[in-house]
Amino acid sequence: MVRRLPSKHRNAPVGRKQDKDAFFRLGLLLAVGLALACGFVYAGRQHFAALKFGYETENLRRKRDQLAEDKRRLTLQREEAANPARLEQLAKQLGMQTLQPAQVDPLRQGTSNSRTVETLTVRKDAKPGKREVEKNPKAAAKPVAKSQRKPI
Repeated sequence: MVRRLPSKHRNAPVGRKQDKDAFFRLGLLLAVGLALACGFVYAGRQHFAALKFGYETENLRRKRDQLAEDKRRLTLQREEAANPARLEQLAKQLGMQTLQPAQVDPLRQGTSNSRTVETLTVRKDAKPGKREVEKNPKAAAKPVAKSQRKPI
């Protein structure tokens, strides 16, 4: 093997010009790389959020279907409980009997609303806190409109 340069010979130092745009290009490359990395992180978050919402939606759909099935089952149970034949059978088990035509008195039906009703009135000359009970049969004979009825 032939050596052309001696091993102890050093190269002369090369002087080069300072590149003023190199720092700008390096900063621009760093900014673009960061923007690209942030874009990937943002897209990943969006993807995993979409997966999470998909699972939640599926769970809610499953729950909705279960509630709809429960509603159908409970509606069927309510209809079965309100079945006239079943009600009659349960009434017979309790010892009740069907209404006989002789038990219906058409003359008493018109007078069933003529009960006396006790109304409270306060006299002007009475002491505060004292009330006087007055029986008023006319108040009971007068029918009450639906809008004037109080809920129980």
